[in-house]
Amino acid sequence: MSNKINVAIIGSGNIGTDLMIKVLRTSSILNMSVMVGIDPASDGLARAQRMGVATTHEGVDGLIAMVEFSDIDIVFDATSANAHIVNDKKLKTAKPGIRLVDLTPAAIGPYCVPVVNLEDHIEQPNVNMVTCGGQATIPMVAAVKQVARVHCAEIVASVSSKSAGPGTRANIDEFTQTTARAIEQVGGAEKGKAIIILNPAEPPMIMRDTVYVLSEQVDKAKVAASVEKMAKAVQSYVPGYRLKQKVQFDDIPADEPLHIPGLGNFSGLKTSVFLEVEGAAHYLPAYAGNLDIMTSAAMATAERMAKTMLTGGA
Repeated sequence: MSNKINVAIIGSGNIGTDLMIKVLRTSSILNMSVMVGIDPASDGLARAQRMGVATTHEGVDGLIAMVEFSDIDIVFDATSANAHIVNDKKLKTAKPGIRLVDLTPAAIGPYCVPVVNLEDHIEQPNVNMVTCGGQATIPMVAAVKQVARVHCAEIVASVSSKSAGPGTRANIDEFTQTTARAIEQVGGAEKGKAIIILNPAEPPMIMRDTVYVLSEQVDKAKVAASVEKMAKAVQSYVPGYRLKQKVQFDDIPADEPLHIPGLGNFSGLKTSVFLEVEGAAHYLPAYAGNLDIMTSAAMATAERMAKTMLTGGA
């Protein structure tokens, strides 16, 4: 029996190409079988061909028609939310049991943030990688949730406009909605909110994320320790992920509460976490940490799935 699981990537743009190179260079358990695109002149397909990877420019239909398709067990989808809905249906019809790792905001399957809830969804046929902002910030919300009840969490993801391709720009609404829902469903906040900023600064800025968490009053040292431990866990598959400074705290007294729309008056502890995500520069520039964290999280998820396929269990 092979000691690797064959994978295909749909989407030969920035994210798909970076993911392909990560699989080829760094994965000991995934075999890069097919790169799928719709533009025969795309750089991603050209690079795949130069690196010895089979390609098709006929989209998911082209993939299904390839002889390699019968041996593929996991498919990454790095297209768009609308395209993924179509791709999911076609792939499951053509090969029941195939596994999909969704890098779009479609969210057909459950949200997956590897350090928070991957083990809960290891057998799911389709898992959704939320968004770049979600992958960066939800672990921090979950870290606070481990030691305190989280009433509300708000995240702001700031990325270089140069690292936001047409797929990202076409899915801004889906980004905010998907991330906010995942802050609640995965991070454990009772109410979540997400904002994304595309910054045109030159030279391009590295990805920065700010996380504000309003929780019940709790030992600040426990919160800080939980956040730092979670940051190290994310670094295990995203080495460029780091805290920009120590965790910041503000006490909100009961006689001077904050009013949160939809939540009412709030008192307790406000935790502020400031993050930076530097990309590994496998294909994209180091400032594109927003794309790197998505491809890194997706690969970590697929590798864990592949391990269960090869071993028949955990």
